[in-house]
Amino acid sequence: MQDPSKDSVTTHQAAEDARNDHILIWLDGALKPRAEALVSVYDSGFMLGDGVWEGLRLYEGHWAFLDDHLDRLFEAAKAIDLEIGLDRDGLKSALEETRAANGMTTDAHARLMVTRGVKTRPFQHPGLSRQGPTIAIIMEHSRPSLPRPIRLATVAQVRGLPMSQDPKLNSHSKLNCILACIAAEKAGADEALMLDPHGFVNTTNACNFFIVRKGAVWTSTGDYCMNGITRAKVIDLCRANDIPIHEKNFSLTETYSADEAFLTGTFGAQTPVGEIDGRRIGIGEIGPVTERLRALYRDLVAREAAR
Repeated sequence: MQDPSKDSVTTHQAAEDARNDHILIWLDGALKPRAEALVSVYDSGFMLGDGVWEGLRLYEGHWAFLDDHLDRLFEAAKAIDLEIGLDRDGLKSALEETRAANGMTTDAHARLMVTRGVKTRPFQHPGLSRQGPTIAIIMEHSRPSLPRPIRLATVAQVRGLPMSQDPKLNSHSKLNCILACIAAEKAGADEALMLDPHGFVNTTNACNFFIVRKGAVWTSTGDYCMNGITRAKVIDLCRANDIPIHEKNFSLTETYSADEAFLTGTFGAQTPVGEIDGRRIGIGEIGPVTERLRALYRDLVAREAAR
C-alpha cells in the first residue's frame, strides 16, 4: 500500500505565499491581525459546528459569482434559523474592506463564516446563543498549485439523507467529510469518493464530481450532494455549448470505465482526476472535455468581471 504521507495532494493545494503570514482578518466588524483574530471557546461554531459559510474566489478584482454565493448563504442561514445580522450590502462591504486592507487584486480566496455566536452556557440549545452571530472573513493570497491529477478512493462514509443533515447545507459541521478524507488518505489516495445512500456515485469529501463517457458529461442527480456554485456553472456551460450533460444515478462500474473524471469547486474550478480505487481513468491526465470546460469557465468568469 502506498504511504499516504508521500506525494499527497489536495483539491485546495496552493503555492506558498509569505504574505499570508500578515493578513488582516475581518471579525465582527473589525480588521485584526491573524494572531489576534480569536473567537470565544463558547462560540457556537467552535463548540458545536453551528454555522454556515461560503468560499469565494477573487479574479482580477472581482469576486466570482458573488450573488450566487450570497444567495446560498442566506438560504442556508434561513434553513437553520440563523440571523446573520448583516444584509447583502453589508457583507459585500465587509468583503471589500478586507480585500482592500490586504491589497488583494486577484488569486485570492475568502472564507466567509457565520456562526450562531457566543453561548451563555456550554450546551446545545440554540437559545443559549444570545449575543448575536459571529461573522468572520479569512482572506488569503492563494494560487492553485496541483502537481498532478487527483487520486480518489471510495470510502464507507456516505452523503447523508436530508432528514439527518442535508448535504446541500454548507455548514460548519464537516466531521463526516473529514472522516471520509482520513479513510481515503489511509488507502493511499488524496481525497475520498463518497456514494449516496443508495450506493450510487455522488461527490468527494470536498468537491462535486463529474465523469465523461463518449463525449457526454455525467454527474449525480444532485439529491445528495453539495449545492455547488461551480457545479451549476459547469452544467449550464455544457447546455449552452452543446456538450451532452446528464444528471443521473451511475455506479462505480461506470465510473471506472470513464474516459475522463474531474471535480468542481470554487477554489480549483475544474480539477482533473487521474485515478480512482487504483484504476487509471482515461489516460490518467486531464482530458479534452475537461480542458474545454476549463476554457469555457475562464471565459465565463472574465465576462462576469467585465460586467
